[in-house]
Amino acid sequence: MENDGKIAYFSMEIALDSDIPTYSGGLGVLAGDMIRSAADLEVPMVAITLTYSGGYFYQIINSEGLQSEHDVRWEFTDEFDRFEKTATVNVYGKPLKIQSWRYNIVGKTGYTIPIYLLETDVESNEDWQKQLTHILYDSQRQDIRLIQELILGVGGARILDLLGLNNIETYHMNEGHAALVTLELLKRFGGNPQRVRNRCVFTTHTPVPAGFDVFPYDLVQNVLGDQLPKSVDIKEFAGADALNMAHLAANLSGYINAVSQKHQEISKNLFPEQDIKCITNGINVEHWVSPYLKPLYDEIFPGWTQTPEDFKSVHRISSEALWSAHQKAKRDLLDYEKSHSHVLLDGKLLTVGYGRRITEYKRPTLIFSDWDRLGKIAQNKVQFIFAGKTHPQDEYGKQLIRDISNASEYLWKNYRVRVAFLGNYDMDLAKLLIPGVDLWLNTPRCYLEASGTSGMKAALNGVPQLSSLDGWWVEAVDMEPKAGWGFGPDPHGTACSTTDREDADAIYDLLEQEIIPMYYERSNEWIERMKLSIKLASYFNTHRMVKDYAAQAWQIEIQPRWKSVKFRWAEDIV
Repeated sequence: MENDGKIAYFSMEIALDSDIPTYSGGLGVLAGDMIRSAADLEVPMVAITLTYSGGYFYQIINSEGLQSEHDVRWEFTDEFDRFEKTATVNVYGKPLKIQSWRYNIVGKTGYTIPIYLLETDVESNEDWQKQLTHILYDSQRQDIRLIQELILGVGGARILDLLGLNNIETYHMNEGHAALVTLELLKRFGGNPQRVRNRCVFTTHTPVPAGFDVFPYDLVQNVLGDQLPKSVDIKEFAGADALNMAHLAANLSGYINAVSQKHQEISKNLFPEQDIKCITNGINVEHWVSPYLKPLYDEIFPGWTQTPEDFKSVHRISSEALWSAHQKAKRDLLDYEKSHSHVLLDGKLLTVGYGRRITEYKRPTLIFSDWDRLGKIAQNKVQFIFAGKTHPQDEYGKQLIRDISNASEYLWKNYRVRVAFLGNYDMDLAKLLIPGVDLWLNTPRCYLEASGTSGMKAALNGVPQLSSLDGWWVEAVDMEPKAGWGFGPDPHGTACSTTDREDADAIYDLLEQEIIPMYYERSNEWIERMKLSIKLASYFNTHRMVKDYAAQAWQIEIQPRWKSVKFRWAEDIV
């Protein structure tokens, strides 16, 4: 079916496949899930991202818990179509050529959403320019980050024009990385900010000001030069002292949304002059379901991949069939772990999983706050499996991985408690880890997790949560209090009042008093929690999320059976 591309979705990373180096973590995985659902729902969208020939990095963990990083070597294959024309932007006063490759996401009905991957490895570019899209989130030089965002926002808009996609009505910026597209639009609209706002949507994923990209104006002037609009003072929109990409995006967007209800509260403080809406994140249920649960869902909920709201009737699932499917997923995970870790896990034990980016605020070592107390609780009952990358420049994150390794050695030596760490966490490993554990652990410091989607993937696969009350889990607990366990301060209060040690003690208490006894002694109650976890997928899915964006942000109507779409603006199209 023909896609006339009314919506242009800009994202610094979009996860297409584990083997394609276009993502580092949750932001990209979410974007990929969203586009898959948009294709199923026949949304007239095109997407723009960058391709990183060196990828994020390939992670190796040695026996002492030390992370080392290796570039991914990757080239375009026959899956991609190269567009012959190149767009040009100026960097440091020199022309920079940008070429694009098309990758198609095909939906259930055959409807296709093209993703245009930008790169600068073009013959006419200088050698240093060819490397500009080599590494994702290159933190060595601030100007490289700014140039990458110029390529995405300005270069992406110009590529769309060259492709003949000049009827775009909505420019959707997924995070502030793409905010320079607003400057390109300001130039096109003669400096009229309201006309830009009429076309722009901004989704913020960041709960702290330190997460915003900020560039000194001297650097901006040197790098961008004549790319800056002359008819307006960008300081009016981007900040008086430095160019703040998030504020630039927010001040030139007609619709701004946070990605969970709790994040909406926080974002209102970060953008006090803006009207911040909320569209809670989701996952693409078909993409993340266990291969053992899929036939079960097919039988009980025909068409569930298009209507995940059917999971509200989760109690139609047989407890025996659900448990059997989960045990098969657990077997696959432990088979993989045997050949990828020196720790031998036991399939009979309650297995707790943790998989996400390893960084300070996510507190991956929180559960190891008291090795001896944890050892006594977990002995002969609980084992742990961790996975996740930390940024190459994040020495504290690397130390956290070493701390997990040290805890593993101590707990095994003194209590025979097994703790494994699997290296090079990516989407393929996530599809083994998440459905294969019995309990999903999530420990972000309160109100620093904008949403989080790994727990949603666990819930879809019948894996209950043990999570701090933050992000999406606040809403989930309100919907289904028995879909898992929460700890930390009251999320509906005004203060983050618990300490790390108090949160660790809460985890230990829950494990000792509720979780372990239920798992081993009251299997019917455990399986009931598994079912209530699955029920959450009726809401926390990207089909619902895309429909929310369509109605609220893009202002389009998706008709029944996804065949007819009505658009908002008929005139003045860019």
